[in-house]
Amino acid sequence: MDSIRTNKQGPLLKADDLSVFFGSLKAVANLQLQIKEGELFGLIGPNGAGKTTVFNAVTGAVPLSGGTIHFAGEQISGLKPHQVTKRGIVRMFQSATIFPQTHVGMHIMTGLHCRTHSTVLGVMLRTRFCKQEERQSQQKMHELLKFANLEEMEQQPAADLTWAQQKRLMLATALATQPKLILLDEPVAGMNATEIQEMIELIHKIRESGITVFIIDHNMKVMMQICDRIMVMNAGQNLTEGLPAEVAQDPRVIEAYLGYKHT
Repeated sequence: MDSIRTNKQGPLLKADDLSVFFGSLKAVANLQLQIKEGELFGLIGPNGAGKTTVFNAVTGAVPLSGGTIHFAGEQISGLKPHQVTKRGIVRMFQSATIFPQTHVGMHIMTGLHCRTHSTVLGVMLRTRFCKQEERQSQQKMHELLKFANLEEMEQQPAADLTWAQQKRLMLATALATQPKLILLDEPVAGMNATEIQEMIELIHKIRESGITVFIIDHNMKVMMQICDRIMVMNAGQNLTEGLPAEVAQDPRVIEAYLGYKHT
């Protein structure tokens, strides 16, 4: 599975003094964030900490109130979501945002459109370039079906899939954009133990393919198991950051989650 190549100088994603205000509400304030290429980076925090707002800011879904975001050395602050996707950042949402009546194979094909170059005229005339690009898209679609273990579902409407299969379909469709960085919002939410393990294995495969992973999830066991580093947010700000084992023992993290100081 291909992803867009980046240079390895400096962090892949860097946010300096990232702030997002909604009126008087400071959802995120002066956040510092750095994610290395090839890393599996986790973001945790209690409800209302500002985690989803960070995802929205990185992907261009909400405007910044202050600070900057750089990706692969380029400032992306202020770009629209489709422009951010074009540069190599894609997001999988917590809810199953599928096209219910679209067949699984075609659903994945929708993710490929941002990397295709055929014109409307070329499609109408069935030019050689158009046919070649169509064959390449079909090949990538089948690779992603296999990657997400959805090969037998290719001709089924997305609505007929189970919840866990729909999540894998969303992931495959996101990967079709050939990202350098994928943002996963609660990827194991609503799954049983077997489905969670399958998703964990899929996330590891994504990272092994060369794609950097930025993940939010409330399942602390999963986060501690799969992340290289974890940042903890509370009340819109950095609380601490480090290896999973270090973060789990930090008294400030325990206080933020449990509401009392750990002694």
